[in-house]
Amino acid sequence: MPVPDTYQFFIDPARCIGCQACIQACTECDTHKGQSMIQLDYVDRSHSTQTAPVVCMHCDSPTCAEVCPADAIKRTEDGVVQTARKPRCIACNNCVLACPFGVPKMATGTSLMMKCDMCYDRTSVGLKPYCASVCPSQALAFGTREQMSRLRPQAAPINAFQFGRQVIRTKVNMMVPREHGRPEGPAQIVDVTAAMHAPTISHDILDDVFADIAGTDDGADQ
Repeated sequence: MPVPDTYQFFIDPARCIGCQACIQACTECDTHKGQSMIQLDYVDRSHSTQTAPVVCMHCDSPTCAEVCPADAIKRTEDGVVQTARKPRCIACNNCVLACPFGVPKMATGTSLMMKCDMCYDRTSVGLKPYCASVCPSQALAFGTREQMSRLRPQAAPINAFQFGRQVIRTKVNMMVPREHGRPEGPAQIVDVTAAMHAPTISHDILDDVFADIAGTDDGADQ
């Protein structure tokens, strides 16, 4: 059965608390055989503990499948890009190197590329992926756009990502803050290359806030 069109996968990195519940849940998926297909990346570990979940974005034109010389990676009619077919995978690592999101991983023990398949055994029958079902902060969510619009009125789902001159559209949506005051409405694309050069907000700002609070408390005690 295909994944219902009305249900979509949403990632909200701003809500990730780094608890790793998604990683533990992913290992329980029957198709992964005890291996997690999701990872948590540090946004800027030298300045912050903020993490972001990384899952397969299930591209409309998956680069991993396009560069596979053995035609081992298939995209289903409902847009889910599957793990490489074991009889075909030759462990060449082309997919690992080509994915702009850094998702495919080569399982050296089995010489097989493995990655998130959106818990296809669950989502194809209308159930949530394991990671979305256990995420306590709902950084990972599975539902309809209408539901997300009600739950996250200050955020908008984006599924177009720009890498230089290339635009990649995905089945998975990224939640980004709505930019109020824009005449054309919320942003329609995530410019990944530009975001790489954005200035980092350090903890100096928090230190200033805590210093002000401490000063206020001292004054109150007197």
